[in-house]
Parts: sequence; C-alpha cells; structure tokens
Amino acid sequence: MSRSSALAAACIFIGASALTVQSAYAEILPGGSDGKTGASGKSEGRALTSLVTFTGSTGGSTSANSGSFTAAGNWTPPACWYEPRAAAEFQKYVEGFYESTVNYPGQHSYAKTAAGQFRDMYKDGEFKNYNLDKADEGAFWVGVQDENRLDEPGAWTCSKLPFWVENGNPPNVENAITPDILAQLAYNQINVPETRVTLAPANNTKVNLATWAWLDSATFKPASVTASLNVAGVNISATTTATPRSLSLKPGTKDATLHPGSGECTFQDGRIGAPYTAGSADKTPPCGLTYLRSSGSGTYKLESTLTWGVSWTGTGTGGGTLPDGTFGAAQNIKVQEIQAINR
Repeated sequence: MSRSSALAAACIFIGASALTVQSAYAEILPGGSDGKTGASGKSEGRALTSLVTFTGSTGGSTSANSGSFTAAGNWTPPACWYEPRAAAEFQKYVEGFYESTVNYPGQHSYAKTAAGQFRDMYKDGEFKNYNLDKADEGAFWVGVQDENRLDEPGAWTCSKLPFWVENGNPPNVENAITPDILAQLAYNQINVPETRVTLAPANNTKVNLATWAWLDSATFKPASVTASLNVAGVNISATTTATPRSLSLKPGTKDATLHPGSGECTFQDGRIGAPYTAGSADKTPPCGLTYLRSSGSGTYKLESTLTWGVSWTGTGTGGGTLPDGTFGAAQNIKVQEIQAINR
C-alpha cells in the first residue's frame, strides 16, 4: 500500500473519506463503527464526532405529535463540515486510534500500516509532535458528518486530511464551520407541532355546510433552535427560527369549495383561521371548506399543510433567511347528505 493510500485509509476513521474506501475497511473496526461521525457533541469509539450542540425546539424537547419539516425545493444543509480541534485533543485522538488499531486482535497488517503512517504524519512528520509547541497559535481542523445522513454521498465529501490553521485565519476549505453553516445545521433540528387543524363541525360534517378550520395560536408559534460551537478558540453560534406563515387545505375531493378560494389561509391577527362561534352558521369562514357531495359510506382525506418561514441570526452577522419548510397531516372527514345541522 502506498503512503497516500494508507493515509486515505486511515482518514476514514475520522469520517472523511470516499465510500469505497470506507466500505473496504468496515470490517477492521470493532463494533462495525466504520469511522462514522455525527453532530452528537462527543467522541464515539475511534471516530471524531462533531462538537456542535443544539438547544431549543429540538426533537428531545417536543411531544410525539411533532416532527421536522421538509425544506422547499429539495434544499438540504451540509451533510459534512470541518471544525477545529485543539492540538492536545487531536494528539489524544490520533494516539488512541493508533493504539487501538495496532493492538486489536486479528487486525490486518495494512490497517496497522495505514494507522502508523497517519500517526507519523502528525507526530514525526510535517507537524512535529502534533504542533503542541504551537498549541496557542492555532488548531487542527477535521472533517465530521451528520450521523443521520451517512447514507448520502454528500456526507463523504469532506475528505481533506486534518490540517492546521493559524488563529485568525479563515480555513481555506469549503464547508468550514461558520455561523451560516451552524444556522443550516440548526434548521434540520427544528421540531414543529403536528399540523392537525381544529374543525367545526369536527370529523363529521354535512353537504353544503361550511366547515370552519383554525389552528391553536398557543401551539402554533415560532420555534427556534440554537447551534453552538465553542472549541479551540472558535466560539460561534446561530439561532434559526421557524415562524408559521400559511395553511394549505386539500379536501380530498374535487367536489368541495375552499375558503379562501386559493386554499391558502394566511396569518391574520396572530393566528390562522378563526374558531366557530354561535350565530356564525351563515357566515363564510376565513379558513375552511364546504363539501358539495357526500362521502357515502367512506370518508374524504383532508390534508392540512403548514408552511413555516425560516430566518436566522448568528455571531457577528445579521443573519438572513433559509428556505421555507412545510409540515402536514391528514385526517378523515365524513360528509353526510343533510342540509342543516344544529351546532
């Protein structure tokens, strides 16, 4: 194995190599870790994982009736990126990786060679004892991945070997961590409430009777997630906020009239739609629909999709906007052939 091939093979253990190399060495790692990494803020086994942390309206802080919205236009945040490691931390990682590789029972000789050459590059080669004598002057930058997106080709594009960057100099590599990238990573962590509208009448309605639809203003309010990184002299953060913007209704049949006619109910007076009140039977709801034909012995599938506008702010920047997100739900509506009803 050539030096360059060995180094490339070693590099997969920090989650920064091609899928073909990663697959070839999958059996080398105890527990089948494959050198995968993720934004968990800790180190798992031999792999360097991201030290980015998330707080706010994340999956761990919301109910089961919630989820992550889908970005418009098939946009996705980066699946891998580069972030710094202090010299001492990087030394500890490489030495630990080397020791566990060469001492693992039955380990292949080419894996030991790769681990040794990878170690030599930072211990006795270009960087001389991991640049510990320059520890206050800079940091090593390493590639990490989103652990939830390891099946995507984009997760394996941060293939540059760990490199040294002097303090105050921006890393000369694409996807080096910035507040902008933190904001994009936070986007994928935002959880929003289930888009289940309140209806009147609820679930069972009548032909030619307007069905009112609205969202609980106490539940459907802005949701924010803050992504932060504070390591090796880099201390940055970004807060990404999703704000409910409009509700789209699809009645599940062409025999229905939407209110408004576009089917898009926008926010008015801090809420979408309005609750039905006594005496409003003859009024047109600001958000809702009227079924024109019975559903017979079955039901219609009413789909409700809420569009969320997304913006962000970050360290040293005014921030900006990110693609809208959508999150929807469906509920079955039975429509009967009766012209009037007492609510």
